[in-house]
Amino acid sequence: MRVDNLDFPERVKKKFLEKGIEKLNPPQEESVKKGVLNFKSAIIASPTASGKTFIAEMAFLKTIIEKGMKSLYIVPLRALGYEKYQDFKRYEDIGIKVALSLGDYDSSDSWLANYDLIIVTVEKLDSLLRHSPMWLREVGLIIADEIHLLNDPGRGPTLEVVLTKIKMDINPQILGLSATISNANELSQWLDAELVFSDYRPVKLYEGVYDGEELKFLEKENISFEKKIPDGETILVVDTIKHGKQVIVFLSSRRNAESVAEKTGEFAKKLLSKEEKKNLEELSKKILSVLSRPTKQCKKLARCIKNGVAFHHAGLAHEQRVMVEDAFRKNIVKAICATPTLAAGVDLPAFRVLIRDAKRYYPAHGYVYIPVLEYQQMSGRAGRPRYDDYGEAILIAKSEREAEELENIFIMGEPEEIYSKLSMEPVLRTHVLSLINTTVRNEKELKGFFSETLFAYQYGDTSRIEEILERIIERLDEQKFIERTGESLEITRVGKRVSELYLDPETAYKMIKGMKFIKNYFDLLMLISSTAEIYPSRVRKGEIEEIENKLAKKRDEINFEIPDQWDLEYDDFLSAFKTALILEEWISERGEDYLMDRYKITPGELNSKREISDWLLYSCQELGLLLGLREELKLTRKLRARIKYGIKEELLNLVKIKGIGRVKARTLYDAGFKKISDLKKAPKERLGDLIGTKTAENVMKQILGEEKQKEL
Repeated sequence: MRVDNLDFPERVKKKFLEKGIEKLNPPQEESVKKGVLNFKSAIIASPTASGKTFIAEMAFLKTIIEKGMKSLYIVPLRALGYEKYQDFKRYEDIGIKVALSLGDYDSSDSWLANYDLIIVTVEKLDSLLRHSPMWLREVGLIIADEIHLLNDPGRGPTLEVVLTKIKMDINPQILGLSATISNANELSQWLDAELVFSDYRPVKLYEGVYDGEELKFLEKENISFEKKIPDGETILVVDTIKHGKQVIVFLSSRRNAESVAEKTGEFAKKLLSKEEKKNLEELSKKILSVLSRPTKQCKKLARCIKNGVAFHHAGLAHEQRVMVEDAFRKNIVKAICATPTLAAGVDLPAFRVLIRDAKRYYPAHGYVYIPVLEYQQMSGRAGRPRYDDYGEAILIAKSEREAEELENIFIMGEPEEIYSKLSMEPVLRTHVLSLINTTVRNEKELKGFFSETLFAYQYGDTSRIEEILERIIERLDEQKFIERTGESLEITRVGKRVSELYLDPETAYKMIKGMKFIKNYFDLLMLISSTAEIYPSRVRKGEIEEIENKLAKKRDEINFEIPDQWDLEYDDFLSAFKTALILEEWISERGEDYLMDRYKITPGELNSKREISDWLLYSCQELGLLLGLREELKLTRKLRARIKYGIKEELLNLVKIKGIGRVKARTLYDAGFKKISDLKKAPKERLGDLIGTKTAENVMKQILGEEKQKEL
């Protein structure tokens, strides 16, 4: 089926042709035949790089142009959201307005009413549903990218509840994009959707195992290597670069990703041309300039990049991850050593994919093989359309015996079936409160909602969930978030606000109780650090004594009960205390490098904790308003600003000036410019010497502009 024959306006078909798509591939053609462009719901289950995104593009363009309705595109990760936004913006010149909405869980985002295609994470969409914006009624299509994440214990339940709500409330066309899974038919039946199931790949994938002696493939000749290099991953990385290709190495941990990048880089650098070394040197300098002061991790990444190899994991700053991805796409970086999150994230294909760590450590089970589905996500990155005729996915074994095992489990194995994870009580709490706020009015309606979920479809009844629902309802009533009268369920004023703030009710209850005991900044830090949302930093064995010594010194500052060290709660308390210490060090103007050395927290993790802290402190503010806690609110507002900038309280006025961050504010303060009024009297040359001429000019413009505004 050719693009020319599709029922689209010429301007749309021209955009398809510009992208190099002249003819539909098998899954795309089957999608059209099964009615996706006639607004029928469908599950598209096919391998990575098989063209699922283009099916989604055709569907949302049909909905927007022909029905005049909006389309929502749900992504599992923010990074994927940014990527899709950049990709889909190419349709703006034919009149399609594209928006990206990822953060701020306390808003109906009324501005989105003006957009046609809206890209969201599942958590953001869940938050929007709680605010019931009017524009949601204009949505005609929901696209759920990576819908197999219904199987994920963390995000799966939220995705399931969101899809159930949407199906019941606005009943749009639903398009689920999935990797090849064993029970895709079950998902399609649950959503009353057509199933498009395909094993098509535009680039042939050869799967093999390297056993330390030989690279053995199932469908082509084996390859032997001279063992001049000590380990398999280095041999294969060097071989890939020698052939002018690129490679991604998947490893189980950040530490492994970094060490393999360093090790393989020592061999890879010998294969680089002068021009390549020059480009890598420039990139290396950019990597070092992302943070105000580069950390040891930044310097390590910069060194690796000079050798043509990068590491990639959540511990890097966001800008650094983006730089690495862009450089890989441009063939500047030759190899990336990554943790598995890269496989489920951005579209980053390579000629060869190496999976060195096929096992992962779980505290209760030891080292266990990763799911086949996860292996397929990783191996699916091999083979670049338009660049390669084929790709190679290679598992690295430690012995011939292990090589046979890996082949049987992963290459010959079937991907796992997807099962609902909705019966997990901590996840259900927030959704029950949300449903009582927006949709259901009594217990019968609540049970009716859950009878429409994937859980009910797969297990035949909801009796297991109903037992949990009963406990949750009792607890919400006890916390005064709802009022239960017989079968009737009614949200309270505080309960409504908790739901809108996108908080776990247990976290909100802890905040409401804790806010009454807040006497200082550290109390507030302890309060937010003891929530599940912030993922408190676990205390390692080697640092228990140091953390306990700090706790002993701070006992008089803490206005919360400290558990006895024999209590079950003690370990959790110690983790919360460590997290509060990290945040306290940050607002005391400690740098990322110091925090990494002292607490082993990376810039990426720190940034994540700062973002979550801001949301939790904002939530404390909003709940404090309802409770009338005025003094505590003042403290909370100041702490939000301090965590944002990483500053002591004395710099709060200076960072109000645009372009002045923690480093420049400290420089000005230490030079005697402690207030904005001090800057008004400052000679421009003096300011230029301290913070740079351009910044000084910008500061003076802002200050003088404010003066003129006051005069007017």
